[in-house]
Amino acid sequence: MTIVANTYQSAQIKGIKEDLSDVIYNITPDDTPFYSACKKTKAKNTLVEWQTDTLRSSGVNAHVEGDETAFAAATPTVRLNNRTQIFKDAVIIADTDEGLSKAGRAKEMAYQTLKIAREQKLDIEKALFANQAADAGNDSTTPRLLAGLGAWVKTNTNFDDTSGADPVTIGTTARTDSSATRDFDEDDFNTVMQSIWTSGGNPDRVYLSPTNMNEALSFTGGGNSRRNIDAAKETVYNSVDVYVTPWGTVEFTPSREVRGSDVYILQSDMWEVGVLRGTKNTELAKTGDATKRQVVTELTLCSKNEASSGLVADTNG
Repeated sequence: MTIVANTYQSAQIKGIKEDLSDVIYNITPDDTPFYSACKKTKAKNTLVEWQTDTLRSSGVNAHVEGDETAFAAATPTVRLNNRTQIFKDAVIIADTDEGLSKAGRAKEMAYQTLKIAREQKLDIEKALFANQAADAGNDSTTPRLLAGLGAWVKTNTNFDDTSGADPVTIGTTARTDSSATRDFDEDDFNTVMQSIWTSGGNPDRVYLSPTNMNEALSFTGGGNSRRNIDAAKETVYNSVDVYVTPWGTVEFTPSREVRGSDVYILQSDMWEVGVLRGTKNTELAKTGDATKRQVVTELTLCSKNEASSGLVADTNG
């Protein structure tokens, strides 16, 4: 159609107000299932220590009447430790912000500190899942590092043995990732479940990547999956939330921070987070026309007894 001459159009108007929504939309996920599930305990040192023990192997234990008593050699406990790791983020905002009228938030500093706190929580989750050995660090260039799950789980593992290997010493060395990978397999999963049960563990939670979660949907073990169609709602259900085996019942929990190569089968009450400094938002000293704040957390992972848990490693998830 032809526009009538001299029609005054919106592009010519200089006084139109902005139409900016007063809501900030952010769909970046910040769920941390493993960190959230771990019991939090108070750490009192940058080196957190604990002890583990085991029972001897069972025997028939039969004796002749009146026989002299023999004494078993006492087995000492095993002393383990992990280092605390400092997680720190900071933001600096020019004080001009105090006079500005903004959409979606009143104070920029409040918005930004909340954002970096959420980001730091994801960093903590990633560190807990990491194939990372403990490191004492030094006073100048090397930060302390906590040993993540990859350096702890050793007794009940299934890995690609072409080049994959368990940690040499739990907590102090990382596991060796294989150069080859394979699909997450139900047989491998059940083998680890059986090994955990034989060791005395009672796993209840499986942490895995979204890709490996899709592999788990194809598991055909008895009673583990639900695939049905609700005719009335025309809804298809395809889920494997709970997997029931003779060796225990576990809940599958997909995580965005777990490494794609790792499927951890954990007994939740055997893993704790020792917190030396809980997450704290602190204002830093002013050195100019700007305000500075930092968010700091210091903690470590405590493996109360790694034989309670297991790992299917070197998957291509």
